[in-house]
Order: sequence, then structure tokens, then C-alpha cells
Amino acid sequence: MDDLDFSKPAASSSYYEPALAMEFFRLAGKPESVAKGETIFAENDKASRLLLKRDKMYLLLEGEVDLVAQGKSVGKVKLGEIFGEMALISQAPRSASAVANAPSKLIAMDEKDFETALRKKPEFALMFMSILIGRLRDFLAKSGAGVPAADAKAKESRVFNQSQLAALVRALGDGARVAYTQDKVIMKEGDAGVVMYIVLEGRVAITVKSHVVEKIGQGGVFGEMALVDRTTRLASATAETHCSLLAINRNIFLNLVKASPDFAISLLSAVGERVRNAASRGK
Repeated sequence: MDDLDFSKPAASSSYYEPALAMEFFRLAGKPESVAKGETIFAENDKASRLLLKRDKMYLLLEGEVDLVAQGKSVGKVKLGEIFGEMALISQAPRSASAVANAPSKLIAMDEKDFETALRKKPEFALMFMSILIGRLRDFLAKSGAGVPAADAKAKESRVFNQSQLAALVRALGDGARVAYTQDKVIMKEGDAGVVMYIVLEGRVAITVKSHVVEKIGQGGVFGEMALVDRTTRLASATAETHCSLLAINRNIFLNLVKASPDFAISLLSAVGERVRNAASRGK
């Protein structure tokens, strides 16, 4: 399995902090017990509002859980590890089944529980994004020049809607606004990054090794990776049109998460989608 396999437990990453994960789950999660042989969730399963079914993520307290994809074991969840997190964040179908190999005790957390815990412990969102970004960086390093897409196929991403953008502008004020004229370079691949950007107006082209891999329109986000893991930029960004952006540093990010967990969930979903897109281009 490659480094972008979403069936892997989050704890397989060097960015995982077991104590932080345990504290986060205990803030709002609910204990569950499962019998040996019980399926906790099934591959390709997806939450359904009509059936009042909600996706959950889990932390293993006791026992052992096996992750199975296409009939084959792809990993085992160990004590203190979280699993099933991507379905909750991205609302995508499960990439693997989780089956208890022994009587097990878990802490389960649905989206509402996740939002509640984020208000009290926003640092978890940073850790979570670091895990995803670490997987992407490892994948790109192993794939050489990266995973370019043709310009014509570059997807335009949007994370925040009009009402969310208006709320962010009110919260951050005019001091957070920056403007770039057409063809102006906003950030360069390999440079240090201390801020992320949200597009208020215009469109930005994201390039890796001179290949356009994504277009960021109104409500889209870019530059968050270097902000989260404090490493160099993975990509360059250039204004395709005149652009008005919101610039957000790490401290402002944490304050936004505390004030609005929806912000963190939207951003986590965007990072997860970016990683999924990279994986699909690399196949």
C-alpha cells in the first residue's frame, strides 16, 4: 500500500501524538464495546442522512482491530490509535472495513462530538492536517517530480461559501486582506511559508514543477500545508486574474478553530481532498 492509503491508522504517521489524541477523544467521545468478529464499519460504507446514519471515527482503548480492504488485511489498529477518521472528515466512502479480532473497547466520535472537542482542543486539527500533509509530502518525494495534471484538466477547488467568506472577512478585518495583480507570483515552491490564503475574488493557479495541478477560485484555500507543518512550500501560486485574498497565520488559524469548528472541518476536508487528488493523479 502506498503512503496515501486512507485505510492506514493515523498513528502510522510520525506526526501522531497519542496523548493529544486520547485527550481529544475523552473530551466529547462516547465509549463503545464490540465483540470479537464484529464489523465496526464496512468498506465502501457511507453515512446516509435518510437512514439517520452518521460516520464515526474511533480510538482503540482495549483489544485489537484489523483493517481489511478488498478481502486482504492492510493493517492492525493498536492501543491508543485512531482509525476511521477520513470518512468523518471527507464524507467519502470507507476505504476499508474494520473488524474486531478480540473483544474491544473504543471511544467513538461523530461529527458533532468532533466539533465539540475542537472548540476545547484546536491543536488536534493541526496534528490531523500534519498527518495528511506528511503523507502527501512522502508520496511526492517517492514519485520524483510529483504528480502533474494537464492545465485543461486542473480542478478548481472551493472550500468556503459566500456566507462563510463574509463571516471570515468580518472576523479578520481589512488588515488580513492582500491583493495581487494578474500574473503576480504569490508564493514559490521551496520557500518558507508562514501563512495560508483564502481567495475572496479572482482565481489562482497552483503549480508543481511548472505543471498546473489545481485552480483556486473564490472560497478556495492554498498555502495551508507550510503553515501547518512549518516546512517549505510544496507548490507555487500565481494570480491568474486580479485577486483579493485573506492571509491567515498559525495563531489566527487556532483562534478561528476555537471560534468556529466548522472552519477547521472545512479546511481538513479540503486537505484530505487535495491528498486524494494527488493519489489519483499518481495512479
